[in-house]
Amino acid sequence: MSKKILVIEDDELLNQMIVHQLKSKGYLAFGVNSLAQTREYLGQYEPDLIISDMRLPDGECIDELPSLIESQPVVVLTAYGTVQNAVEAIQAGAAHYLTKPVSPDELILTVQRVLDAAALEADHKFCKSRLKAQHDKHPFMIGQSPALEQAKELIDAVAPSEMTVLILGESGSGKELVARAIHEQSRRADKHFVAVDCCTLQENLFESELFGHEKGAFTGADKKKNGLIEGAYGGTLFLDEIGEIPPAIQAKLLRVLETGIFRRVGGTKDLTSNVRIVAATNRDLKKMSESKEFRADLFYRLDAFSIYTPPLRERRDDIPFLVDHFIRNHNFSMCVKKTVVKEAMRKLIAYDWPGNVRELKNMVERAIILSRNSKIIRGRHFNLKDYEQSKKGFQLDIMHGTDPTLEDIEACYLKLLLGKHAGHRTTIAQVMGISERHVYRLISKYNLAKEVSLSQSRRATDMN
Repeated sequence: MSKKILVIEDDELLNQMIVHQLKSKGYLAFGVNSLAQTREYLGQYEPDLIISDMRLPDGECIDELPSLIESQPVVVLTAYGTVQNAVEAIQAGAAHYLTKPVSPDELILTVQRVLDAAALEADHKFCKSRLKAQHDKHPFMIGQSPALEQAKELIDAVAPSEMTVLILGESGSGKELVARAIHEQSRRADKHFVAVDCCTLQENLFESELFGHEKGAFTGADKKKNGLIEGAYGGTLFLDEIGEIPPAIQAKLLRVLETGIFRRVGGTKDLTSNVRIVAATNRDLKKMSESKEFRADLFYRLDAFSIYTPPLRERRDDIPFLVDHFIRNHNFSMCVKKTVVKEAMRKLIAYDWPGNVRELKNMVERAIILSRNSKIIRGRHFNLKDYEQSKKGFQLDIMHGTDPTLEDIEACYLKLLLGKHAGHRTTIAQVMGISERHVYRLISKYNLAKEVSLSQSRRATDMN
């Protein structure tokens, strides 16, 4: 996006020449002749750079520097005889100075250097302020299950575009990891990824955090603050749990999505956003829009491209990979190389994980601590109370009053697992503690091929 440059020079010919040279290099340049015209311009627009003469008909540039450099870098113009004044301006905060007559090459080189330096400084400040929030250093997507592969295919397809994406899924299923993967595979990967948890922001502060505010906009606003939309300039803004956004903010967010225009709280200037918005929710936004809890127009704008993040119970094949990953990458000291025994892994795979990957991560880290210096993590090291309770409620479809054979029990158990795990043989083999080839033989033995097809069809229908 072209940078806006304001030229303040009372020499009309020199002003026009500088503006023309800047425009020829692709900049959006505009010229004014006095401080009064400058204030009028700045009341409506926010340039990326100001080039100003030291002396103007209605005042000195150096007197205005403290307020000017708050929002953008300033390059001062000076004649040979007033270089000392230019040095004073640099000491007061000006970014650079140019002597008259201005060389076209020197002008463009100086402008480019000052803008690059300003961008680097902004990046440094932003990265420093957000460093504590960058806690996730692990690879984005762990596993090879069909459900996860389908999500990866959608990520690969949409990431290179600029399309807004809505990520759907249960809490803890990895929606933010999907958003990060979209960002890392996009053309914005070298810019910021800013994550906002819409649940944690108070309603009265939400607008200020998202859009920023001007000095004096409300009690306590003692200086101008850029919002997260400006902080994510050139990058990706991730709005987690977007269903929690207040109605008033929904309308303003819709305007940003449709026009790219927004205003800070208390501001009158229309600012241009340059962010890609990726949103996520664990709620049914369609139903919310039908019941007027969520704006229908915003929902349809977000739902142009959606990605479903499957819960862990739909990708049980990935549990061994995830467990291994969490053991190798936990963030506390434990110098013993650990492995999970098969008996414990079968329990982990059979468990339904209502808290999804987040719950698994917490449980694995707890098991690492409880196993102390042992190289083996056993079932007793995992807090699977819900799993133990579910075992007590485990029932096979056996006719009451009969004495089933072992084959009857085996057939019923296999049928139950086929339904529970959507016919996925690898998962069933892990749960039963047998080889995948043995599962194939049992399916053939008990004529359950039709049951496999039905289970897989039901799963495909549920995902759609």
